[in-house]
Amino acid sequence: MNLFWYDWAGYLGVFLLLLAFLLLQAHKLSGVGLVYQIMNIVGALALLLSLGFGLAPIAWPIFSFELAWLLIGVFGVVQTQRRRRALRRDGMTLPPSM
Repeated sequence: MNLFWYDWAGYLGVFLLLLAFLLLQAHKLSGVGLVYQIMNIVGALALLLSLGFGLAPIAWPIFSFELAWLLIGVFGVVQTQRRRRALRRDGMTLPPSM
């Protein structure tokens, strides 16, 4: 079996998404934490690359799902950063999990 870079990207994406979910379920990561969100963003991006550059025709339902996953992850990071800035401005801090 001959694996290309986009195949490895897909495997990495699957691994990151599943690991993030496992760590969330094991209460090792916070669902609003930056590490969890970055794992989701990188995982979704890796899967998008795998789908986009792979030799098979693009599976549009999966591609749109991963694109939505990526955008939701970016939204989560932006919202968390906005909350942090607002709390810092008010002299407060978020817990480390956020």
